[in-house]
Amino acid sequence: MRIYTRQGDKGMTRLADGLQLAKDDMRVETYGYIDELNSHIGLLIAEVPAAETGLLADLLLLQQELFDLGGELAFSSAAQEAAIWQVNNEWTVRLEQQIDAYSTNLPVLRNFILPSGSRVAAQAHVVRTLTRRCERQLLTLSRSEQLNPAILPYMNRLSDWFFTIARYLLACTATPEVLWVKAAERG
Repeated sequence: MRIYTRQGDKGMTRLADGLQLAKDDMRVETYGYIDELNSHIGLLIAEVPAAETGLLADLLLLQQELFDLGGELAFSSAAQEAAIWQVNNEWTVRLEQQIDAYSTNLPVLRNFILPSGSRVAAQAHVVRTLTRRCERQLLTLSRSEQLNPAILPYMNRLSDWFFTIARYLLACTATPEVLWVKAAERG
């Protein structure tokens, strides 16, 4: 199969239901952000220690789910209906259960933390912030176009999940979290 089609050479792309849109259309831009997020999860996976088999499996499942979400977005607003929707409330519930499980041995959060501490934790924070950007873009898109109503809660919980994972990865190596210090208290 040839990778190039030349169909997009003039800035247009075709959605899964055949509708042609400009490549900078908000729907196309939104699923592009989801693709970017998925790529950064791939970088995170490359940094996670091989011994963390459960976490690696969870991350791979998230990549699969985000690909499904992008697939939903690749259908026009007019084609959006339950028959094509894959993101569901059970995905969000699973994320909540995993957040609780990964949080079990984490220190109580009393301060804001900075996105650092180790390369893998910092990458988890990059993914968290990209998830928030996708969530904002999805919210904007949902104001003018039809979307699966399960997407926004899933994305909201997903960013919480990556915040928790960043903390979990630091705890696994007994690396202290870098706390934010108020300006008046910085020396």
